[in-house]
Amino acid sequence: MRLSQLPLRHPAFVDRIYWDQLSPAEAQRLREFGLCEGASIEALHRAGFLGGGALACKIGRMTIAMRRHHADAIIVRTGEGATAPGHEPHNETKSA
Repeated sequence: MRLSQLPLRHPAFVDRIYWDQLSPAEAQRLREFGLCEGASIEALHRAGFLGGGALACKIGRMTIAMRRHHADAIIVRTGEGATAPGHEPHNETKSA
């Protein structure tokens, strides 16, 4: 699903970014904020009438605002398969 479709306050991970849909300056700015495949992301607030404007989101520990067309270029994953690359879910059971 696209980041612009992610329900508010629902944690996810960036699965893919269509960098070619962004200008070089926009892409560079988002990279500097820590946006990359595998990053944790959460939609916090949608601005504008009926939420069609900018999107405030949390990337890692940083909160940023991005335009709707930026959020449309970001594919996220949620659910059981939504673990960061290289990070397995913590298993509480121990074997003897």
